Amino acid sequence: MTEWMDGLNAVADVQVLLMLVLGVLVGIVVGALPGISATVGVALLLPFTFALEPLAGMVLLLGIYGGAVYAGSIPAILIRAPGTPASAATVADGHAMTQQGKGVQALKISVLASCIGGLVGVVLLAFFSPFIAEFALGFGSAANFMLALFALTIIASVSEGRMVKGLISGFLGLGLAMIGLDTIQGFPRLTFDSADLLSGVSFIPLMIGLFAVSEAFLQVERVAKLDLKMRPEKFRATPAWLRRMTPSGTLGSGIGFVIGVIPGVGGDISSFVAYNESKRLTKDSSKYGTGDPRGIAAAESAKNAGTAGAMVPTLTLGIPGDVTSAVLIGALTVHGLQPGPSLFTGSPDLIYGVFIGFALVYVVLFVLGWFGTTFWVRLIEGVPARILWPAVIVLAVVGSYAVRSSVFDVFVMFAAAILGYVMTKGGYPLAPLIIGVILGPIAESGFRRAMIIHDGSLVWLLEPIPLVLGVLTLASIGFAIWRARRQPPLLAQTEEEKMHEPSREDVR
Repeated sequence: MTEWMDGLNAVADVQVLLMLVLGVLVGIVVGALPGISATVGVALLLPFTFALEPLAGMVLLLGIYGGAVYAGSIPAILIRAPGTPASAATVADGHAMTQQGKGVQALKISVLASCIGGLVGVVLLAFFSPFIAEFALGFGSAANFMLALFALTIIASVSEGRMVKGLISGFLGLGLAMIGLDTIQGFPRLTFDSADLLSGVSFIPLMIGLFAVSEAFLQVERVAKLDLKMRPEKFRATPAWLRRMTPSGTLGSGIGFVIGVIPGVGGDISSFVAYNESKRLTKDSSKYGTGDPRGIAAAESAKNAGTAGAMVPTLTLGIPGDVTSAVLIGALTVHGLQPGPSLFTGSPDLIYGVFIGFALVYVVLFVLGWFGTTFWVRLIEGVPARILWPAVIVLAVVGSYAVRSSVFDVFVMFAAAILGYVMTKGGYPLAPLIIGVILGPIAESGFRRAMIIHDGSLVWLLEPIPLVLGVLTLASIGFAIWRARRQPPLLAQTEEEKMHEPSREDVR
């Protein structure tokens, strides 16, 4: 209890509170711009923390971290352009709700689920850090491969009704993930003697092109205004509505935190896994992908709980849970602090101040996000299509270039946009491709390392964690096949195809 009081007294400092609010504001702006990820925002502000006290600097960066991860859902919901990779799972239901005139409701679900997931994650981080970090160390190469394999079964879920096309999309993503240097031996693959491809296809330009710019091409083709309607009445979060969202949000929070704890995995996967599991456990799962708020609740709560989960190995072991937490380790070391068990005993006011400050980040984020939802919709609604979509393309170019200051990434973005346009017109879902790109390197590296460690034997499949994950994978595949056989063939247009039908609206 003494440690908690020390942490509370440290957070009560005016400078710390100001940095916390500033961090959340900057994070929202950073996350809402497609391509400018949380990692970029934290890295850009890192030098400014050198002149601050350690706790003030940490809460500033944590505010950016939490704010950016949440705010990536704003453009994902409104204009189908995920601001951060972790928001890609929100696109399907979020943008569908916007097309139905429920943009405000979708945004409120997003901020509520994000903040609840974040707070749940912080509570688990504070009370179970040492135990969970020790468990995460048991996730070796074999377990990482089986986890990635289990997550790949999501393709069957997000491709429901278009299974063959979904699998083609997923395998295309796995193929793109193979471009670059071999993860084990370091020789180039599929680079075509291009030095720009040695580091692989950059994920953020790829994602921006597939979702944001391809959507811009489709909207320009329609020669119509953005079909974004506001409900005439104000949305109210009734108790019945909250009860309906609770199961998905609770499930997403738990999944997001557990997956976030595993070093190197992060919220990009957890949001897709939570979305899939929420859909699997729902009786009327056919509504997912057509504007079901439960899909948003699952994905958003998972990705924000994953940010707290990523801090577990970061603070307790000094092992970054994801790329952004690696930057946070740098912020601590600059102040002469070494992340690890000694941090809990040597600087209790800092570590418990971080816990309290991280929780306050989501309180501030909820206030700003909840009351700002109408503003985001009004802002997009009031922009004519002839300005909006060219602006999206300009931001996409800036965001793609900013990742590595590379013109080549801009070409990657446009190539992905053409690919996304063709796939959407052909009825191929985009989500499986992104899933394949994310999980491909994790699965390949885990499998090959496991085989090397065990001299080519598959005995590692019988280890406890891989065995459990293997059983879950088989169960997931079996369930997807069983559900596909129960449902009649898909005769109607897909929601995505309906979304891009020529509009009757006049050009604004």
